[in-house]
Formats: sequence, structure tokens, C-alpha cells
Amino acid sequence: MQVLGKRTGVFAAVILIGIAVSGCGANAPEQQARAGLHGTIVVDAASSLTGTFQRLGAQFHAANPGATVTFNFGASSALATQIVSGAPADVFAAANPQTMKTVTDAAETSGTPTIFVRNRLEIAVPLGNPGRITGLADFANPDETIALCAVEVPCGAAAATVFARAGLTPRPDTLEQDVAAALTKVELGEVDAALVYRTDVISAGDKVTGIPFPEAADAINDYPIAALKSSGNSKVAAAFVKWVLSKHGRSLLSGAGFDLP
Repeated sequence: MQVLGKRTGVFAAVILIGIAVSGCGANAPEQQARAGLHGTIVVDAASSLTGTFQRLGAQFHAANPGATVTFNFGASSALATQIVSGAPADVFAAANPQTMKTVTDAAETSGTPTIFVRNRLEIAVPLGNPGRITGLADFANPDETIALCAVEVPCGAAAATVFARAGLTPRPDTLEQDVAAALTKVELGEVDAALVYRTDVISAGDKVTGIPFPEAADAINDYPIAALKSSGNSKVAAAFVKWVLSKHGRSLLSGAGFDLP
């Protein structure tokens, strides 16, 4: 079992000037660029948002060369705890409303969080499916090597819901602290299967094989986003949230496999 240490998310400054931004509709880059946005913001985001948010951050910077977005990706529950404890951040994007509630209950958000995408679980197996996994029932088979997210993080809470609705008791060999860690176990062939998000299977490309299962419809996660009251650059924070919620942002997220609300 992996143990989450101190703020382990990596701040990755997205400084990609010259990336073409297209299809922005009414939220055209030129319009935001004229707003004169400057400075750097930190976005705390669920690990399942890593690829899409990196792309959105790069495009936001291309449209607003004076503004830079850095990211701290990790388990939503851990990020919420860090925010409430005073860790610096300007925007929070969580993988379920429960973890966002930790932040709103502490009066840390600026305004009401907005649900911007939804996500559902999918079974991920190594290429070739050596464990011959066919569905959710295999997660109760002690002969299979299984990875799940810990129940306190959103992907683990969603998994607990589907197992309860299906009347199954899973037999995990490892509990991971975020969905990225569970997916890595599959990519490395260390487990026969893991429950991750559909978007993670898509982002992994040919490294894993995805197996949809009908019970996933019983636990669809809503993802909320909000600017934070403690932001040192509220103008850029609000603009980035608006960028995510824009027609362009929604199109990019939908293309990555997220459902739109």
C-alpha cells in the first residue's frame, strides 16, 4: 500500500508559448489576452485531470503570455486537506463534491463551485489481459491480483459504491492513494486489474486495455471547480476557471473522455 506523504504534487510550470489555440468560440484567446492578465497561479487538481489540465494551462498561457499556470496534481482528499491547512493555491478542481465540501465548509472558496465534467469508472488490465478479467465479479476473486484506490479518495469511494450496489466484496492486494498510482500498477503489469476512470484508460493509450462494466453507471463522479478566496492573483484565477468552463475547455475535456453535465 502506498502512503501519501507531504504535499507531493509536482508544480509543473506550463510555459508553452506558440501552441496553437483553436475552436475557442466566444471565449477567443484574443479576447482574454486583451484583458491584460499577469502573474502566476497554482491550480490544485485531481490526478485524473493531469493531461487535460496541462493542455488547458498551456493554451491559457498561449492566449495570455503574461499569465502562467502551475499545477499540483494529486488525490482530491489530500489536496483539500492541504488547502484548508493553508497550503498556497489559487484554484481547486476536485474529483467529487465531497472533497470540495471540505474546502467550502472552511470558507476557502471564492463563490460557489461549478460542476464542469463527470467521470465514470472502468476496469484497466495489462495488454493481453493475462488475468483473463471479464468484469467486476473478478475483483472478488482471491486468485486475481487487484489494485483499488483507497476509499477516502474519490476513485476509491466510487469503487466502494459500485461494489455495494453489485453485492460484491472486493479482495484488493493494494490500495493506492490516487487513481494515477492504481493505473501505474496496471501499466507495469504488477496487478491483473484495477478500477480507474475511463479517462485514465483513454490517456494511457496502448499501455493498458479498458473493460467497461455496466455497474459503473451507479457511481458517476461530478467534478467541481472553484477559485480560492486566499488566491494572491484572483483575476488570473477567475480567468482560468472561466477558461475551463468555456466552450473550448468543455470540448477538450469531452474529447478526453469526460462526460459534460
